[in-house]
Order: sequence, then structure tokens, then C-alpha cells
Amino acid sequence: MHAWAIVLAAGSGTRLASAGLTTAKQFIDHRGAPLYWRSARTFASVARVRGLVFVFPQDRLEAERERLTALDAGRALGVPWRAVAGGALRQDSVAAGLAALPRECDAVLVHDAARPFATAALSNAVLDALAAGAPGVVPGVAVTDTIKQTEHGLVTHTPDRSGLVAVQTPQGFALTPLRQAHERAHAEGWTVTDDAALLERCGLPVHMVAGEAANAKITTPEDLAMLDDDTARDPWDARKGQARLIPCTGWGYDVHRYARQEDTGRPARPMKLGGVPIPGGPEVVAHSDGDVLLHALTDALLGCVGGGDIGQHFPDTNAALDNANSAVLLDEVLRLTRAAGLEITNVDLTIIAQVPRLAPWREQIRRNICRLLALDETMVNVKATTEEKLGFTGEKKGLKAVAAVTGLRPVRAGRPGDSSNGGDAGDAGGTGPTGSA
Repeated sequence: MHAWAIVLAAGSGTRLASAGLTTAKQFIDHRGAPLYWRSARTFASVARVRGLVFVFPQDRLEAERERLTALDAGRALGVPWRAVAGGALRQDSVAAGLAALPRECDAVLVHDAARPFATAALSNAVLDALAAGAPGVVPGVAVTDTIKQTEHGLVTHTPDRSGLVAVQTPQGFALTPLRQAHERAHAEGWTVTDDAALLERCGLPVHMVAGEAANAKITTPEDLAMLDDDTARDPWDARKGQARLIPCTGWGYDVHRYARQEDTGRPARPMKLGGVPIPGGPEVVAHSDGDVLLHALTDALLGCVGGGDIGQHFPDTNAALDNANSAVLLDEVLRLTRAAGLEITNVDLTIIAQVPRLAPWREQIRRNICRLLALDETMVNVKATTEEKLGFTGEKKGLKAVAAVTGLRPVRAGRPGDSSNGGDAGDAGGTGPTGSA
């Protein structure tokens, strides 16, 4: 799957304007950046999202393109992006975003910038359903209020709410059927309120995944208060209001050996470190993609919340994990640590290898780790060293990596993901080397 995300920020914000606010909601300043930047940071932290397309009003396109360039100085997002002008209707803006996608893209997430609270976990749930073959996927939450249909101020019908859901974004689509649906809508003059409706009118199935109650939309002036109330809502700062935070440290260590001629029949993977391909590097023997650095980082994150080790979560006996993308496995563990309330404060990584020479790739690896963890570059350090031709790394038989993660977590009982206590974090502890992945 080659997925991109389209961030729709072309609306006029008429409801806020009618209340006397001169700035459209997607451009409201939030923590030193426009509101749409928050959604961009979330998508950039999703391993399977390869790039972003921003859709702005025509009269703001150049100004926002310049602002994005400044915000992304030093490649803060870590993924490529493009900015285009939208149209009069939402579906026109989506069509403009689709036209800007690269040729190799085959799946897309479409998201309203006015929903800044969507999480990376929600994007992954949508992408999982797309990967399983769904042409269209929407997140939805059950309707809890009684709904009435009215006409001329009179109630005409009360639908059964047991079958009703409120639909959110990001919505995910296989690119070819979505483009075909937009072409048909243009030819036949359809007007819809979301892209899923286009697929429905074309007779294509739209699957639903569980949405997030916190994934609210900023629509009215009263909704702006949600930006100041980020408790359990903001993936970047969800610890406000917690009774007490304690420091924690997780340590990870992983080893992979280089493939040898006699390793016929064993899986040999092209070298990747921190999600970055290393051209010309020795192939590594691994069940997954063999990214030793992400494996060590994953173990360190689990150590911060007492979550076991990578081998427990992703055993090398699982055939479904054959050549698995280690960045996707990291995403799954990040979902657990976020549910446990972990706030990462620093990440220190060391790669130990005699070959290849890693200095040309170190900065790219660091930037990609920042992207995957949604951390500022000052919070991540990547080092590379040799062992002076000693041991198995010195003999060029393999490589290893160590990771140290420090953070803050709430003082609560239980283990992450334990339904008996709502997924609270347990005692932090380091993790040792495993035979996984």
C-alpha cells in the first residue's frame, strides 16, 4: 500500500465568521502553528502515510505554502508534501487534492482539518481495513441522541437510532474507485457531503471502523473551547489533569546477523535502519524486515510501561509477520504506550556495526525517528559506532542496536491494554534482547 493523506483546509468558516471571528477555523493559531498543522503532524507519525496534500483556499495558497515551508524547516514532518487550491464545494477540493497525488499512490486518507483531535491509531485502523480489501472505509460512532426528521417545523419521522452512526474523518479509499466516483459525480452533477457517499451512489461497499469520541469537529465558536481542554484528547499533550506523573526509563537491545552464502532458504532482507533503506548495506537475516534499530526502540518503549518485549507482541512464529514493516509494528506499540499515558521526553539510540559506514544516513534516520514518534528533533539522538573489529560486529557478521527512552507516565495500577483497568500503565521496567522479528 502506497498511501497519502489529503488535509482539507479550504473551507470558509462561515459559522465562525457569523460570530465575528475573522480567521477560518483551520487557520486559528494553536500552539504557535495553524490548526491544520496538528493534523499534519498526526498523519506524518503514521508509518504507512508516505506524504501529504494540503488543500487551501485559492487566495491563501501562496501564503500557506510559505508558512508550511517555514514550519517544515529541517523536514519536521519527515514526509513530502504538496499544497493546492481547493474549489467551491468540499468535493471540488477533494478532487483537487486527488489530482495532486503522485502516480505511485494507490490509497488515500481524506481528512477535515477542522477535526484536529484524530489520532494516529484511528488512521491505522482505517488503513488496516483498506489493506484487507475494502474500497472505502469510514470511522463512525454510535448516535446516542434521539434523531427527528422535520419539515416546516413539524416532526415527520423518528428513525431507529440503533442503526445510526455519526461519521468522522479521516476516511480511507482505494484511489482508483474514488477517482472514478469523482469523475462520475462531475459528469452527472452529484453533490454530496463526504466522499463515502460517492462510493455508495456508485454501488461500492463502504466499511466502517470504530471512531473516536474525542475526534470532535470545530464548527461553532463554542467548540473553540475544546482546544484549551486537551485532557485525554490531545495526542501531543494528553497528560494535563493527571494526579501525578513519575519518570520512567525503558532500555532496548536487538541483534541481527548478516546473511551468508550458506543461508539458503533463510529470509534475507535489504538493510533498513530506523525505517530508512541503506543502499549497499549487507542483507540481514530476519523474519520481519530486520530493522534492528526500530526493534530496539520498540523494546525500550515497552519497557517504559511494563509492556513486556517485542517477541511477546510480534513472535517470529507468526507467519503473518513475514517481512513485516517494523515501523508498523512500532505504531502498534505506540498505541499501547499512548493508552497508558506515556509522555516521551527523550530518545537516545546507538547502532553498532563495522560495516556499512552509517554517517551519511545518520541524520536521515534521526529525522525519520522524529516523524514516527511525533517528537521534536531536540528530543531524539542517533549515534553510530564500531567495536574496533572486536566481537561478531567487528568481524562483520552482523549488527546490533541499543535504545534508551525516558518519559513520564501516570501513577496507576495494572498493565497497558488490560481491560480490567482501562489500559493503565503498570510498573516500568527494562526489556532484554529477544528472538523476535
